[in-house]
Amino acid sequence: MKLKQRDKAFLLLADGSYFEGTSIGSKGTSGGEICFNTGMTGYQEVYTDPSYFGQIIVNTNSHIGNYGSVDFEIESDRPKINGLVVNEYSEIHSRHDGESTLDEYLEKNGIVGIADLDTRKIVKQIRSQGAMNAIITSEIDDLAKLREELGKVPSMDHLELSSKVTTKEPYLLNEGGEYKVAVLDIGCKKSILTNMTNRGCELKVFPAETSFADLKAYNPDGYFISNGPGDPAAMPYAIETVKQIMDEDKPMFGICLGHQIIALANGVSTYKMHHGHRGLNHPVKNLVTGRSEVTSQNHGFAVDKKEVEASDKLELTHINLNDNTVAGIRVKGKPVFSVQHHPEASPGPHDSRYLFDDFIQLIKKQKES
Repeated sequence: MKLKQRDKAFLLLADGSYFEGTSIGSKGTSGGEICFNTGMTGYQEVYTDPSYFGQIIVNTNSHIGNYGSVDFEIESDRPKINGLVVNEYSEIHSRHDGESTLDEYLEKNGIVGIADLDTRKIVKQIRSQGAMNAIITSEIDDLAKLREELGKVPSMDHLELSSKVTTKEPYLLNEGGEYKVAVLDIGCKKSILTNMTNRGCELKVFPAETSFADLKAYNPDGYFISNGPGDPAAMPYAIETVKQIMDEDKPMFGICLGHQIIALANGVSTYKMHHGHRGLNHPVKNLVTGRSEVTSQNHGFAVDKKEVEASDKLELTHINLNDNTVAGIRVKGKPVFSVQHHPEASPGPHDSRYLFDDFIQLIKKQKES
């Protein structure tokens, strides 16, 4: 196989750090908040996760692209990342069912990337300096011009993004299922929906800004508030909807951004983390059962733990064992709970998939009462 001749590419971070590498994916210039994912596999699922919308991903695994891409390993209709940074890019993929190279997949979807960089150095910089904006280019070699373009990239703080990745129209999945669940899609992954349809749920998936009245008109047995991108505090429309759902006293389950929205709806604030949690090996303790789980995580905002502990509305159910941050809550006296981590994983371990069963049991219990 003849290897592709690659052009130069450049990466500029907001702290002034400047790196030269080689171009992968689409030619062009793209900016966003730079963050890193520690997963050794599952890069295609990561790139298509709507929660990464507006971000540049640094893969910490040193070899990326060696198993190519396949159409079924996606979490949305296309990659949602704004750019990709890798150490060693593999042009050859050896997986027997690989349909195309990662480079072809990125180019087809217009994703700008850069390879042959010291990603260990970049990750250490993000860990010490915190999350920051960055820009990748394969067309601008003037540093002053690149700085100017970087200055145009919006901060993730106070940024509402769910309306940019949500479904445009409501749609049904697994029609005729035993349990009807209304899904508020604020950036939902396909694997989450699959985990619920596999458990007998009929799902009606609604756009992010759907009113409670329209959700209720579906007459669901329960509600699900999905994962998604951006700052939860910039989503008053979703916070108000969740408040009204809670007044109905029907089961509700939230994951990641949905978890943060449920906290805000109960008067507990969120904050932007120093560099976030993104990877497949984060330990979480279930405070109810006493068991620990290895979890998949992807978030740059978190729920304030002190406010949860002081709240007369919320109870802490899970904590992150790496930094003691909030990993799960439930609403006192109501069939409502949420977690910060991703129980569907994809990619990642399946330790937390019991949470979908817990949600179904809440629905079943209420229907039988």
